[in-house]
Amino acid sequence: MEDEQLYDLVFPPGTPRTIIRDIMNKFDIELVDREEQLSFANMDSDTRNLIAARGKKDVMLEVEKYFKAQIQEFIGD
Repeated sequence: MEDEQLYDLVFPPGTPRTIIRDIMNKFDIELVDREEQLSFANMDSDTRNLIAARGKKDVMLEVEKYFKAQIQEFIGD
């Protein structure tokens, strides 16, 4: 049997820990480090380790939807 492909959702720097913790408790995901190149302001081509959620495609689509709603609520539209 083939291994099912896993997908990542990288959390932007500054994402509140409470939102990440809620996602970890609510969904069947694994929290992983992802090395990403950032290009904004004075961080052009700066590489940073970012936190990401990893899981199956159907779960990650739900995680993305939940994450967007939680961020919108946090920043107050």
